[in-house]
Amino acid sequence: MQFCDACGSMMHADGDEMVCQSCGESVEKDTDRAAEFVSTAEQTDDDVIETEEGADFEGKPTANDVRCDDCGHTKAWYTIKQTGSADEPPTRFFKCQECGHRWREYN
Repeated sequence: MQFCDACGSMMHADGDEMVCQSCGESVEKDTDRAAEFVSTAEQTDDDVIETEEGADFEGKPTANDVRCDDCGHTKAWYTIKQTGSADEPPTRFFKCQECGHRWREYN
């Protein structure tokens, strides 16, 4: 990432120049440092976790020690979130792998 010397905003590549998104200041690209920069076009979404409501797989850990109240299935995906203050235990949110029912468990 390169920042504008004039205003401090992030600059973006435009041909052979780096242009400030805020003030329009432009400077020639430093070709010696070009290998240090990562373009967002090169990034992939391979590590994106599917969290859509109807998704068959959510990429989350699986809990085998639970039972769905709706269908009785014993496997569910879960996430852990700190819903209270820091001195309280976190809350586990579950989604049944069979029927999609969601519930939470407080420790």
